[in-house]
Amino acid sequence: MTELSPRERARAATEHDIRRRARMLLAEHGSDAVTLRAIARELGITAPALYRYYSSREDLLGQLCDDICAELSEDLSAAFDPASESFLDRTFAVCRRFRSWALAHPKEFALVFATPKDRAQQPDRFAGVFLSIVAPMLWENPNVEDKVKEPVDLPDLSAQQKSLADAFSSEGIEMPPEALDAEAVYFLMRWWVRLYGHIALEVFGRFPFDLFHADQLFDSTLHELAEESGLT
Repeated sequence: MTELSPRERARAATEHDIRRRARMLLAEHGSDAVTLRAIARELGITAPALYRYYSSREDLLGQLCDDICAELSEDLSAAFDPASESFLDRTFAVCRRFRSWALAHPKEFALVFATPKDRAQQPDRFAGVFLSIVAPMLWENPNVEDKVKEPVDLPDLSAQQKSLADAFSSEGIEMPPEALDAEAVYFLMRWWVRLYGHIALEVFGRFPFDLFHADQLFDSTLHELAEESGLT
């Protein structure tokens, strides 16, 4: 490994300080508070000087997304403990960890999961995280032959099937063809819509009624999904 020069180390330290302060502003006040001017003021430098490190505010927010997704990926991967004998227990553990993270980091969740693509002008960085987590779910599912089948009134999912295969390939994740059939696509769509919908409603306080016993309700959702998907 090539040792960094003093100048390179100084630049890396400044970049770290910029992102650290940006992350603090994000966590405390949301993405709108993350501006180059605010960060420069906190660091005691001029705003134009920050352009030597990040070309724009959007560039900096994109780097924050990368940092957040890397941390989340590591956290969720640790939850999918291969030492656990039960596939279903591992799957539930990942879902619960994701919910816990989202509730503890609402502003980060909003940046990564609730920013429209046309506004963010950034690629879907969470795709790699999501695919790295669901890959073992599809590969190891012991009830793969018993997964819920596509309802007869759904359109042809072959295009989505190819898109999923391409997404795994672009992330360097090798998947057997039998793990990426049309039922697998529907399986993922069903789980993601239900999980994301439930968690987002909790994070943003958008349930149309007061939510009591939230942990038990979330676990009920997991068990219903597992039963409907042939995992029990």
